[in-house]
Amino acid sequence: MSRVIGIDLGTTNSCVAVLENGQPTVISNAGGYKTTPSMFAITQDGKRLVGHLAKRQAITNSKHTVYACKRLIGRRFDAPEVQKSIDLSPYDIVRGPNDDPRIEIGGKAFTCPEVSATILREMKRVAEEYLGEPVSEAVITVPAYFNDTQRQCTKDAGKIAGLEVLRIINEPTAAALAYGFNRPGEERVAVYDLGGGTFDISILEMSDGVLEVLATSGDTFLGGEDFDRRVVQHLLDTFRESEGIDLRADPMALQRLKDAAEKAKCDLSAREQTEVNLPFIASGDDGPRHLSIEISRDTLERLVEDVVSATLKTVEVCVKDSGLQPGDIDQVVLVGGQTRMPLVQSKVAEYFGRRAHKGVNPDEVVAVGAAIQAESLLSDEDSVLLLDVTPLSLGIATFGGHFARLIERNTTVPVRKGHIFTTTRDNQSAVKIRVLQGEADAAAENDLLGEFVLTGIRPARKGEPEIDVSFDIDANGIVSVSARDLATGKEQSITVNATGTLSDEEIQQIIEDQELYEVALKEGEE
Repeated sequence: MSRVIGIDLGTTNSCVAVLENGQPTVISNAGGYKTTPSMFAITQDGKRLVGHLAKRQAITNSKHTVYACKRLIGRRFDAPEVQKSIDLSPYDIVRGPNDDPRIEIGGKAFTCPEVSATILREMKRVAEEYLGEPVSEAVITVPAYFNDTQRQCTKDAGKIAGLEVLRIINEPTAAALAYGFNRPGEERVAVYDLGGGTFDISILEMSDGVLEVLATSGDTFLGGEDFDRRVVQHLLDTFRESEGIDLRADPMALQRLKDAAEKAKCDLSAREQTEVNLPFIASGDDGPRHLSIEISRDTLERLVEDVVSATLKTVEVCVKDSGLQPGDIDQVVLVGGQTRMPLVQSKVAEYFGRRAHKGVNPDEVVAVGAAIQAESLLSDEDSVLLLDVTPLSLGIATFGGHFARLIERNTTVPVRKGHIFTTTRDNQSAVKIRVLQGEADAAAENDLLGEFVLTGIRPARKGEPEIDVSFDIDANGIVSVSARDLATGKEQSITVNATGTLSDEEIQQIIEDQELYEVALKEGEE
């Protein structure tokens, strides 16, 4: 029987783990690093690079180097988050045929699941080299606040990478699994997960091998990348004031600044002051110009204080949804590299009235939890019972543009719920079922997951036919919807396949293209 791996597919870095002799092991890549940059690039001669190799050439090849793709996956092209990414990214983001954002490199448009698949394929390769055997099954983590489309796209990415995705698991839940591994007793735990591109908060209850999520909330477009951009903006403004040169139009300079900003941010977690030194950053009338700027921890905290405050507002909503008070929480677990920042730690400690637990590695704990879940799915022993929730309300659009919720947010999954609806016109023979996800009362303000038409309704006066609409959410958080006319028994159902997800034919084509590339690469090396 082949081994099952757990993969944390992160915005900035990814990580893979496996259980060995009952203990989780985080697997190092060929360079000895336990995390791998979630970056993908194509060189001038058409070679594809992943991870550290892609990151090393990002400054000289910024237009053809993709990072933070996770922030785009499963979104519509016109979404505000995608438009913001277009303005800020050095690579080209274009509209795809499914109204999805795609990344254009050298005349080829890559889908977001395709780019994510290159990262997953690299994590698969790292695991196979370590284990000495092929790996075909995995548990992959996603932000708790990912909607159905984003989860579907992540599952597509796994398929393209050659992995059967046994389960999609929420990142904070995975972290809680790792924290609670072989830990006796009852505890209420808050997992505060601030990663490179996303933020999640989950409140969980742990007791005798049962892990129950009470509530979850988050923001899929808030993370360390936003901290980095605040620092870049500060460096750009300071350099323009002192030298009179605006570097915003220089892609290479911007990439150098991004790398320097990330390093300075990390340095300031351990030091009170650091210096950003970038020689030959620009040319002026009197020769080359160099950037040398001192940044203090106080300056950094002033630049990002509102971002940290935004996370705490989300925490407040989640705690309220859980039915608890901050003082009811026994332990706070910090997850994600950005939680190393002293300001984040102090603000979280201030809110909950207790210091965070220091016993987990914020970069590795999610992959460890995924590996624990992977092993429990295959094991005959019921070592862990995991009760997760759906992060967003689900329902359908009704007459007058209203949103009728069938499943409220923070409902334990898997779940199936139904409701009886009726017609709005006399002798109406068909109804369109529009499946929505979100929290707004107006249908138009929520995410459209998909739609289908139920036909063959018997002729009758409006309000008489009874149409039973049922929602089914599986353990991965993926949605199926059915509608049935109770009088005629006519039924129509879909597994929601929203805008931005790929058809089986498209997935197969991407897999074939990858195989052709690998064959051509081998022939070129011989």
